[in-house]
Amino acid sequence: MKLFLKIFLWFLVAVTLMFFVIIFITRTFQMQPAYSRWQRSAKHQLVFYKNITEQIEVGSGDEGMFKFLTRLRENGSIRDVELSGADGARLFGEGPENYSEVIALSSGSNEPEIIDREGEPAMGAVPVTLKDGKTAYLVIQWETPRIPSLFFDSWVGNLRLAGLLASAVLVCSLLAAYLTSPIRKLRRATQRLAAGDLSTRVKPQLPRRRDELADLASDFDEMAERIESLITSQERLTRDVSHELRSPLARMNVALELAKQRSGPELHPILARIENESERLNEMISRILTLSKLESGAFDEFSGEELDLTELVRGVVEDAEFEAKPKGKSVELVWSDECRVVGNENLLRSAIENVVRNAVKYTDDGTKVRVSLIAQDGTAKIHIGDRGGGVPEAELKNLFIPFYRLGEARDRKTGGTGLGLAIARRAVVAHKGAISARNVSGGLEVEIALNLDGNDEPKNNGDGATH
Repeated sequence: MKLFLKIFLWFLVAVTLMFFVIIFITRTFQMQPAYSRWQRSAKHQLVFYKNITEQIEVGSGDEGMFKFLTRLRENGSIRDVELSGADGARLFGEGPENYSEVIALSSGSNEPEIIDREGEPAMGAVPVTLKDGKTAYLVIQWETPRIPSLFFDSWVGNLRLAGLLASAVLVCSLLAAYLTSPIRKLRRATQRLAAGDLSTRVKPQLPRRRDELADLASDFDEMAERIESLITSQERLTRDVSHELRSPLARMNVALELAKQRSGPELHPILARIENESERLNEMISRILTLSKLESGAFDEFSGEELDLTELVRGVVEDAEFEAKPKGKSVELVWSDECRVVGNENLLRSAIENVVRNAVKYTDDGTKVRVSLIAQDGTAKIHIGDRGGGVPEAELKNLFIPFYRLGEARDRKTGGTGLGLAIARRAVVAHKGAISARNVSGGLEVEIALNLDGNDEPKNNGDGATH
């Protein structure tokens, strides 16, 4: 579950719980005072109705008194009115209710009395002195008293509840968004930093925050600055050392040629070995300089041109086939769709050549490197597969790391430097493409995916480096 959703739900639960607790406490502490006020009001009503009944009975007799009691019973808040004699005889009223309990209370105290039980209509009785001197009891039954509900009792209450819930959801959403926004920005910055954007910083995006998340952003920026400084220094050192090594190598090659001219036949094998190692060193320096340019972003913005990718791949395969034949290997273009892309020809050629030559190095003697170019869903996919036995699954993601060596014995056998696939990756990334590697039956297959229709993210189904 996302952190935003967790925070939102916890805040919403807390607000809802607090709301119901407040309602419960308010109603609990309001109920008793409200009922006490209602009971006092009901007793005042009983005394008032008693006095009017006595006065009407004296002035108009039983007929006038009964008319008054009839009108009183028709009052909206009164359910029933009864007048009973002291002996229990009913003088007025015809309801089925039995009021003997409340009459007994009033008779014992000679005062107005109220019986109010939860869930039952309230009833009260008061002694009435008739003109003949006899005592009767006026009994009144009311609708059950209740405190008006804030909600659920009408459409206004429902609207009030909906407004309250909507406000709670809005406030909780804004609060959760405020708390998680820096985390989302940190996550995006981490992704950009992992993708190679060393200039990524977070603190400028949080100018007004002064909390722990702002401190975390400052720590992230400090870490990113330190990483950028270290990597920049490393790249500069690699580039400078490579440049400086070229001059001694050039002088060594001149001296080597002079030595070959002046030496006897017995030294020729040794000098040939020195020349071979010098060429390898020169090639490694050239690759390091190429990788350094790519890593520094020198080719991130290049003036691309429309290229015939089909012809480019075919040319690389022909050159690789020419180089592989003397080694007892071969390279075959097994499928080729017509594809045109926008890019830098030298970079794309370098990327494809590096992958194909890497496959030729590691494919078994007498086997064939198979190359295919497939146009699918707006993406050009170049598949290069060898028959070299593949690599451990855990090592696939490391194949595109500069100077990564899968095995020392294997590198000594092939003369690998661990730079070919790294250069290919950077060249493909410069074209907003993707490159990956996966094990197939009997070998390793590398896939290069390039966009054909202007999308920034080509589709890539491999498990290797996709950037």
